[in-house]
Amino acid sequence: MKKSLLLLLFLAGTFLMNAQSPCTDGRYASDVFSDFTLTSDIEFGQNATWTGGQYTLKMDFYEPEGDTETERPLLIWVHGGSFIGGDKTDFDMVTFSERFAKKGYACASINYRLGFFPIDSANAVKAVVRATQDLRAAIRYFYKDKQTTNQYKIDTNNIFIGGSSAGAITALHVGYLNDACEIEDYLDGPTINALGGIEGTSGNPGYSSNVHGVINGCGALARYSWMEAGDVPLCSFHGTNDGTVTYNRGIVNPGIPLMYLDGSRMLHERACAVGVEEYFYTYEGAGHVPYAGDAGLMNLTVNFIRDFLVLQLGCDETPLQPENEPSEEALLYAIDDCDGNPVDEICSSSSILEISESDFMIYPNPSHGKTTIDASFAFSKIRILNLQGQVLKTQETSVNGMTLDLSMFKNGSYLIQLESTKGMLSKTLKLQLIK
Repeated sequence: MKKSLLLLLFLAGTFLMNAQSPCTDGRYASDVFSDFTLTSDIEFGQNATWTGGQYTLKMDFYEPEGDTETERPLLIWVHGGSFIGGDKTDFDMVTFSERFAKKGYACASINYRLGFFPIDSANAVKAVVRATQDLRAAIRYFYKDKQTTNQYKIDTNNIFIGGSSAGAITALHVGYLNDACEIEDYLDGPTINALGGIEGTSGNPGYSSNVHGVINGCGALARYSWMEAGDVPLCSFHGTNDGTVTYNRGIVNPGIPLMYLDGSRMLHERACAVGVEEYFYTYEGAGHVPYAGDAGLMNLTVNFIRDFLVLQLGCDETPLQPENEPSEEALLYAIDDCDGNPVDEICSSSSILEISESDFMIYPNPSHGKTTIDASFAFSKIRILNLQGQVLKTQETSVNGMTLDLSMFKNGSYLIQLESTKGMLSKTLKLQLIK
């Protein structure tokens, strides 16, 4: 399997020789514990769901069995499921938690608020914001514990967040979205404030939500430009044939087109451009979250994450028990094709068309069969969806306005969505059809 990796050559031995390594005796690099202890359903907060009800946030906590260490790095895992499904007990989250607990890490697999309706871009963004707020509450929970009862014995200087798919999207946005103004192209200020802002109100206010690194399994960020010089290190792994969250830039979940996101390859190039420490593994020809159903790829993925983590912890030992990987590759990888061409030269933020509802009108609405679309931008594609998000019709075009014939559809409500020639989806508008 071809590897596409970006790693710094691990040649730091000269300045670590006189320092005590945190991986002494193989801890963090190898399975030095034979078992783990699981504490299920720890409540770490609550908040309102998209329907207005209250949801209690819970996590499962994994730690090495019999551990006496009082300063342990923490991995917080976030499950996938398109922000409408999934659970903290999903196979990949449990596997990561169990495997890393045996290496000496503390792990927490969290649940977060799910669901959104109607299925459109604005509500999808709100679902992402809610998930990030819940993850931030989980991070704050451990900072609070450290400063109060210290029950979990966490080294808050070494908290890492990660997940698969939607969970990775959540972790990436917590890691690199740090200002509410950055998402005002998607949600206006009053809406963001109504949701609780970037930090949210899911619990444990007043404590930090800072992390030391992000682990991205087949995820994406709304805009690669949110990653800036000085940001925390990133560990990414992604399949080139991912049809759900694209490897490069594309629509997330194409069956129900919601928004464009920048996948792991784009983030890799951005990291190259701005000097963020980043480690990237490509599963050539693989689809979405391939390690969840393949034991070999799961071993490889665990090893890759492990090697990222021991570098962040400042370890100078190779693993004592490498799992299905040559030992000489444990901490030393080839430098990837980071060619020095800033990603901004390929797809600069200035080329992303900013679209608001005022830039896109449909009339008459309600319609009796025909409706006119006017936009202040050139659009290349029109989609008509039902309220469940199913695409009923797609029409290619290259104009700023046109008349749309809906006479073939039954009476009811529909969603009209435009895709600009710059590759961005507009905010979706609702049309009422009355014939």
